[in-house]
Amino acid sequence: MALKDLEARYAAKRDKDYKLADGEGFYLLVRPNGSRLWRFKYRSAGEEKLLSLG
Repeated sequence: MALKDLEARYAAKRDKDYKLADGEGFYLLVRPNGSRLWRFKYRSAGEEKLLSLG
């Protein structure tokens, strides 16, 4: 299920990091200080990789 713009824009701060999934390994990581990071988790040659955007 795709993440909606308003869900990402108004994601509330919490005590710990949490993820809002967008699908296919793409998610928004919300930090306790309120910052948001887009991340993409994928596999290459059988090894898990993590690409951070923003």
